[in-house]
Amino acid sequence: MATAKATYLGNLRTQATHIQSGTAIITDAPTDNNGKGEAFSPTDLVATALGSCMVTIMGIVAERDGIDMSGLSWEVTKVMSANPRKISKVTIHFTWPQPQASTEQLQKLKNAARTCPVALSLHPDLEQDIHFNF
Repeated sequence: MATAKATYLGNLRTQATHIQSGTAIITDAPTDNNGKGEAFSPTDLVATALGSCMVTIMGIVAERDGIDMSGLSWEVTKVMSANPRKISKVTIHFTWPQPQASTEQLQKLKNAARTCPVALSLHPDLEQDIHFNF
């Protein structure tokens, strides 16, 4: 079964609909690549997916171990290389002001994040610069 159905809307814009939920996302080419930058670019989604996947896997571990991850947030920065044009680096800064977890539990969460499916699926040349501020 397909995961998504997508359509080219013109003007370097696409719309993808998640088949199971019906949720739609729009992508737009970035301003540095002939687009309007009015929505996530496809490469923005890749970089953002890394952070979201890391937190999802941390959340699975946290739920299993009874850890409340309330207040955890993150910021993603994507760096593109020019030739060939591709994502060369993704930097993610996780911030968790008051974690209610032991040092051992925090390390378990960090290990889970670094081994999420997206992190393991990205090309090894793509630098994953991950910072846990907790």
